[in-house]
Amino acid sequence: MILDLIQKPNDIKKLSSEQLPVLADEIRQFLIEKISKTGGHLASNLGVVELTMALHLVMNFPEDKLIWDVGHQSYTHKLLTGRKEGFDALRKYGGLSGFPKRKESDCDAFDTGHSSTSISAGLGYVAAREILGEDHMVVSVIGDGSLTGGMAYEALNNASRLKSNFIIILNDNNMSISENVGGMSKYLSSLRTAQAYTELKRGVEDTLKKIPGKGDRIVHQIRKTKSGIKQLFVPGMFFEDMDITYLGPVDGHDIRKLVKVIKEARRVDHAVLVHVITKKGKGYAPAEENPSRFHGPGPFDITTGEPTSVSAADTYTEVFSKVLLDIAKKDEKVAAITAAMADGTGLAPFARRFPNRFFDVGIAEEHAMTFAAGLAAGGMKPVFAVYSSFLQRAYDQTLHDVCLQNLPVVIAVDRAGLVGSDGETHQGVFDLSFLSTIPNLTVISPKNRWELADMLRFAVDFQYPIAIRYPRGEAYEGMRKFRAPIEYGRSEVLYEEEEIVILFVGHMAELADRVRRRLKETGYSCSLVNARFVKPLDKELLEELAKDHCLFVTIEENVLTGGFGEQVMDYVSCAKLDVCVRNIGISDDYVEHGNVELLRKEVGLDCETIVKQVTTDYLLLKGNR
Repeated sequence: MILDLIQKPNDIKKLSSEQLPVLADEIRQFLIEKISKTGGHLASNLGVVELTMALHLVMNFPEDKLIWDVGHQSYTHKLLTGRKEGFDALRKYGGLSGFPKRKESDCDAFDTGHSSTSISAGLGYVAAREILGEDHMVVSVIGDGSLTGGMAYEALNNASRLKSNFIIILNDNNMSISENVGGMSKYLSSLRTAQAYTELKRGVEDTLKKIPGKGDRIVHQIRKTKSGIKQLFVPGMFFEDMDITYLGPVDGHDIRKLVKVIKEARRVDHAVLVHVITKKGKGYAPAEENPSRFHGPGPFDITTGEPTSVSAADTYTEVFSKVLLDIAKKDEKVAAITAAMADGTGLAPFARRFPNRFFDVGIAEEHAMTFAAGLAAGGMKPVFAVYSSFLQRAYDQTLHDVCLQNLPVVIAVDRAGLVGSDGETHQGVFDLSFLSTIPNLTVISPKNRWELADMLRFAVDFQYPIAIRYPRGEAYEGMRKFRAPIEYGRSEVLYEEEEIVILFVGHMAELADRVRRRLKETGYSCSLVNARFVKPLDKELLEELAKDHCLFVTIEENVLTGGFGEQVMDYVSCAKLDVCVRNIGISDDYVEHGNVELLRKEVGLDCETIVKQVTTDYLLLKGNR
């Protein structure tokens, strides 16, 4: 295999032009085979094989800097920098990350995982290069979907001021995870058919440059003119009107053309954008036909494209989807919002059933939150469904636009807690901390599928801002016999005994129940409480529990700093309750990729570790008394 010849960075340069198309085919087959076993991001990676190869043919690693926006499309880059052997452990604990990681390779210039960041990071690299007097290429790759993110526009605004080379590759596959929406998508559609403009522009410039002594100056003046010849073909050339040279569109699967245009871009003495047209899922029919389903599939059968394991149980996302749909059928004021994740957040059925009340704002969480605030102020009942790790981007809008005005926005926080294989950038372990700091915001979390349904109905009728936090994966079906009505600010006592009480948050229910049973088996008396409300804290219950318990144990899948347990500890201290508190959660650190159960054991969120900690604390406490 030609792929076997790639053992280290820049080995691709040793190949002949005849070998390159063969290598592209081998890379695609390799990725399909490996991802079918490990799971991972498939469609996006199949779409950028030739683009990545062209970048590696022109650039020198690790001296040159290549920054991938989001980064889930960096698998070919990893292969071409000598990491082929790591793909058997792709996204497994201790194995190869599914995203660029600086600690993994010097060829990974910047850690990414969220969208719309690459241009900003690239600009930082360019500024550092100029200050330090260095000489290397900086290339930022960004998808057309990521251009709906406001941060990308902020960066483009600054890129227009550059006086040195900076290459932006616009990887245009007409999709993010969901179909692209909005004005930028329509604008790029027009550019895809603008080849005549590009060819004419290049021909005119080449001809003018040949004029002795004056050619370059004439070209420069034309570039500065806002109503130049470009307006005849593509009115309002967005990028060039910002003094960012536009090259393209170019076929993203033609290595020769890609190499040529990247070399041309390298000669520009300011910011230049290369518009590359690619096909998501290229080379694998099931992924070409359904790129959304193959965005991040689990293990699948290569022949059919079907998953190799399918669970019959509903996920929390599916429960949310079904219940919201039922609520919306009865209440015409209910509207749903997504930031380019209609399928992932379970809002696709809502979109089909109520298209006039469904809003996909693109990759723009900040806008989504303030848009929800506007909907609420206008009399609607907006539900914004968003992954926990992406909600981080809308913190200011949550605080300033929703909660300051006390507007009835429902924030459905999906993928809360440890999510597993996507790693540090996607673990939803900070939301309890940052949401709990915001005045007027109520934060709730269900213990099982039925409580999620009850909480969603409660939230939609609530007249103030409220966030519902639930995890990825199958909805817990245990504890069905416990279904007390949702009462504002009140926790749910499941088992009432003495001495030790476990207070758990949301999907920690199953783990907390196992811990309690283990403690009971070894002779300890233990109560069990479902917190339900992380904010406001059920202070009245804490005071009641302090009368016949000496040890409070909190369990949450969130960082300990600022989390539920810290709030309990703070209240116990302030109220001078005669109890000790043990907080069980995630230490002040980032959690890498891997199987969720394995990760829980690593961070101390497993039954054995918790039981050992609780019994040790209890014995020490009783000994001191």
